[in-house]
Amino acid sequence: MGSAPLLILDVSCGIGTQALGLATLGHTVTASDLAAAAVNRAQKEAVTRGLNITFKVADMRHCAETHGSGFDVVLTADNSLPHLSSEDEIRVALRGFYKCLRQNGVAVVNLREYLEDEDRSSPQMWPYGFRYDGSDRYFVYQTRDWSHDTYDVAMYFVQEIREGTPARVTAGLSRYYTITIERLMSLFREVGFTDVQRLNGILPQPIVVGRRGAT
Repeated sequence: MGSAPLLILDVSCGIGTQALGLATLGHTVTASDLAAAAVNRAQKEAVTRGLNITFKVADMRHCAETHGSGFDVVLTADNSLPHLSSEDEIRVALRGFYKCLRQNGVAVVNLREYLEDEDRSSPQMWPYGFRYDGSDRYFVYQTRDWSHDTYDVAMYFVQEIREGTPARVTAGLSRYYTITIERLMSLFREVGFTDVQRLNGILPQPIVVGRRGAT
């Protein structure tokens, strides 16, 4: 990210995974997410750590209207951008990222690599083994239901049955749009970014970066 302090905007901060770490490194961080509960958790984590981060509940597609401009970095990580439901919505978000950046500022998108020949049979189930919360044990699995270029992911946490205690299931649902890295890089260029690159080996999932050049 370069030398501190940079002005960084995290437009999909969730519970603060990236925002908290970047602020700890000395960067000036503004963070937002559409999920109010996640933003509330991130705020509490920042207070606990003594970090001064500006948090807002906001849609990444409206980041320029919400946050203004002048940022050195606009960031969205953890496969958050594909939560948008189409290329048109992703294009709108990228235009917003561009507006938020100063000249030579950089947009950073971290996302899963979707393949053209990916298995889209439906339904699918993916087991993730056991997880523990104190003395409680949970079996975790994921289901995927495909519809053309989108798929719904449900994550289930099934609490182990104990004598006299019924099973308890906790589940969450998300929808993703399967944009390829190559197509995302093309959209970066389309909205005006230069020096668009794919970076591998930094995070478990690929990163696409683009620079806002002179206007």
